Amino acid sequence: MNDQSAAKPRGGVLTWALWGAAAIGVAGVVYIIAQAVAQSGPNGPPAVAASGAVPTASPTHDVARKLEHPSDGKAPPAYAFVDGAGKKVTLADFKGKVVVMNLWATWCAPCKVEMPTLAKLAKAYKGKPVAVVAVSIDKPEAAAQAKAFLAQQAPLAFYNDPEAKLPWALQPAASGMPTTLILGKDGLERGRISGEADWSGPGAKAVIDKVLAEG
Repeated sequence: MNDQSAAKPRGGVLTWALWGAAAIGVAGVVYIIAQAVAQSGPNGPPAVAASGAVPTASPTHDVARKLEHPSDGKAPPAYAFVDGAGKKVTLADFKGKVVVMNLWATWCAPCKVEMPTLAKLAKAYKGKPVAVVAVSIDKPEAAAQAKAFLAQQAPLAFYNDPEAKLPWALQPAASGMPTTLILGKDGLERGRISGEADWSGPGAKAVIDKVLAEG
């Protein structure tokens, strides 16, 4: 009897010890989860999606900060591209307007990301002497796809350089896609941007308004 009664307290102690360890483990898991949630907030790294991929948000690319001036005051190349009807066009045809010429392609993800902001820019300056000219450098076999994509970006019109030579005709040549040139009303270059930019932001408006004011 004494042996049996002595065994009971030991069993009780062991049970309580196991429960205690389990509680500590649960608390640890809760703490880890709480830390992970906190870190996924605005001040921490992005949370991992259920698929395991890290979700990304398109950052803001301020036009005023990204603007470069490698060819200010120079005339753009007299290189012909085509409009949606297949008619040949050159940048000289837009003289008298501030021109925002964007070189893009359907295989260029940043190009497609920034295109809606170019459409917003065109809407913001509707009725003013500003032309947003998006020129696709897609080959003829991808032109239909490019045209369909641009049809969703009203009021932008479709232009295409089927030989994809315009980026190389620029001086200096475009360093990649997208590349955007800004021309004054006199048809001369006022700056360019290499890479994606946010054309719907205040930086873009400041740049365009300045070029407009130059006359």
